[in-house]
Amino acid sequence: MTNQEGVMLATPRSFHLRQFVVSIAILALCAHDVTATVITMKSGMQVEGRIAEMGSLNENPLNPGTEGSTKPIIIVDDGLRRTFVRDLDVAAVAESPATSDERIQIKQPVAEAGRRIGNIGPILGVTAFDQWGRRTFSMQGPQGQLDVIQGITEITPTYTRVEGLRGTGLIWDMRLATSSLPREVISTVIRESLKEDNPDDRLRIVRLYIQANRFGDALLELDELIRDFPAVEELKAQADRLRQSLAQRMLREIELRRDAGQHERVHALLGAFPEKGVAGVTLLTVRDMLAVYEKRQQQHEQSLELLADNINKIEDATVKEKLAPIQQELKDELNIHALDRMADFLRLADDPSLKPDQKVALAISGWLLGSGEAIDNLAVAVSLFEVRNEATKYMNAKRPHERDDILARIAGLEGGSPSYLARLIANMKPPIATTSTEVASPGHHVLTVPGIEQQPEFAYEIQLPPEYNPYRRYPCVVTLNGAGSTPEQQIDWWAGTYSDQALARQGQATRRGYIVIAPRWQKEFQREYEFTLREHASVLFALRDACQRVSIDTDRVFLSGHSMGGDAAWDIGLSHPDLWAGVIPIVANADRYVHKYSDNGRGLPMYFVGGERDGGWLNDNGMELDRYLKGSKYDVTVVQYLGRGHEHFQDEIQRLFDWMELSSHRRQFFPREIEALCMRPWDNYFWWLELDQFPSRTLALPAEGKERTVRPIKTAAKILENNRITVSAKSGSVVVWLSPEMVDFDQPITVTVNARNIRKVAAADAKTLLEDVRTRGDRQHPFWAKVEWPER
Repeated sequence: MTNQEGVMLATPRSFHLRQFVVSIAILALCAHDVTATVITMKSGMQVEGRIAEMGSLNENPLNPGTEGSTKPIIIVDDGLRRTFVRDLDVAAVAESPATSDERIQIKQPVAEAGRRIGNIGPILGVTAFDQWGRRTFSMQGPQGQLDVIQGITEITPTYTRVEGLRGTGLIWDMRLATSSLPREVISTVIRESLKEDNPDDRLRIVRLYIQANRFGDALLELDELIRDFPAVEELKAQADRLRQSLAQRMLREIELRRDAGQHERVHALLGAFPEKGVAGVTLLTVRDMLAVYEKRQQQHEQSLELLADNINKIEDATVKEKLAPIQQELKDELNIHALDRMADFLRLADDPSLKPDQKVALAISGWLLGSGEAIDNLAVAVSLFEVRNEATKYMNAKRPHERDDILARIAGLEGGSPSYLARLIANMKPPIATTSTEVASPGHHVLTVPGIEQQPEFAYEIQLPPEYNPYRRYPCVVTLNGAGSTPEQQIDWWAGTYSDQALARQGQATRRGYIVIAPRWQKEFQREYEFTLREHASVLFALRDACQRVSIDTDRVFLSGHSMGGDAAWDIGLSHPDLWAGVIPIVANADRYVHKYSDNGRGLPMYFVGGERDGGWLNDNGMELDRYLKGSKYDVTVVQYLGRGHEHFQDEIQRLFDWMELSSHRRQFFPREIEALCMRPWDNYFWWLELDQFPSRTLALPAEGKERTVRPIKTAAKILENNRITVSAKSGSVVVWLSPEMVDFDQPITVTVNARNIRKVAAADAKTLLEDVRTRGDRQHPFWAKVEWPER
């Protein structure tokens, strides 16, 4: 059968969607009695809802094509939004466990006749919901400001339905995430609709919160219910069960904060964990976690004590003098984030076959080189300390002759080899000290970086997570604001607004331990993204500078943007795909170079968010998004919120972080094969390949507006067996950057460019390594050597 909208649904029968028998289940996406389905993607992401299939995003999702046609796109509708994914990327399909979600209907005078909202104009303002669940939504209409009275008509654990009311003559069905509404709104509105003196009705509110995983709100509601109905004995038992669920939720939050590196907060939460009415197994887990912290504290103290004891046993005063600054550094900086570096030292501390100087060497070298890399030669270990300090000076040196002098000193040290240098750089603190020009809140800095001729200086804002420590690597979001917002608002969106009461931000980046960078990338009064070098540089220079100042995990950097900033994120993401673990354009539009660079998105995780009523957002971008959803080697998710317009979509932030946390969404910096397109001279760096001197006929500068008629240059490169690398390029010059992940430096290396072998022998070189880190800022993946073509 079909419903009023004519929607077709496929019900899963076996493992793969193509094996579903579509004809037996043609049901409405909005029907309440349809069994929901859980789809697990190859990336590990899971999406739950009612499913359908379609051939193109340019089809109407409510009427997705004719039966029998190819339908490579899967729609998953959870009542709040539609999620579009690639059928080829589905790993598993299963029916959700049968549940009866609480759906509370709110009576409202809904508009049933009149014009239907097709597109939502620019939002001018939205009032708060009143006690009856009504508000005024103001937008720009064809003849000026248009005020629409909306009312909440349905509340479920996932979504809240908001509809246009009689009086404005506009039919409008909008969905909000129930998680985004405060308890004060939900409970007040429901109580106005249900019978306050009916405990069963009041219990429906409790069940709603439980199903929404809002256990704290559920317990507050239940406590009020017990107070109002003390004679209902079974309510107290339900309260006890709810406290167990809340305790489990608290424990999961503690584990999340622990994984985010917020150990002081975690230790405090564990110490204050409630015991009354909490299950023994939960309390045992809490005690075990506390025991781990106690053990780490003991290991910290033991490491410093054993180091001091062994240094005291060394008789050579000159050696002791050299060890003094190293010992002081360990006293000052050894912490829980770097404690694993002492593992070899602690394991061998009682080994009678090792002399005191060897044990000290294990401690020092482990501290400098990282866990599992310790050596027992004290002279080399002390040399490593000197090399590390010289490397830090190199990163800060402004003049070439200063850097040359530092290189000469490094060359004379035992620990100055490229292999040692790479490990030292990976484990040292960020080399450039951060001097903030402005501090808006704890961890919030405004910094500047030298720019380009068009703009000599760029500024960016950065928010560090709670308990930031330079010896821990943090994932990062680079976020670009739209025309109507600011970089500071972008930080608020990701990290939450600052609370004077909590003395911290309260958002998801704060909870999960992400650094947030918001470049001030716009010109004054800029209303559209312009695809220029200045815009690219403002973003890339900010990221590189931040990597030199704070500890960023360069394999977990995500680029995002809203509106015009989303347009920029889309273009910059495709232009420099080697920099990002993923790209998240929100209410963005594809234009100009984005259409030309589609192939650069293969292998780059992308997550798009928009609104159903945002001026045809899905159809306008359908051609480009279809390429990703129907092509090979793409990892793409497209989300469309029902009844929504051009908004910020804070509702999606939990799912965005879940997506970013997937283990599959880590940058792979040394791909065995590269295929890249470019048509602007600054889009010239892809992983380990750098290009220059492009033929003028292949370039299309933004000011020229001729990109539609120019075919991008295609460059291909491969890492082959037997230490061979081949490159096919149409640019006038090529640089192949090399690292141990690509080649064996102890064996002959053959690099071929356009079928010609390069004769120069590629050898690991400290200068190349240090200069690469100084200019790129990536301390995790430095290049040790480079080969240039034509040969110089």
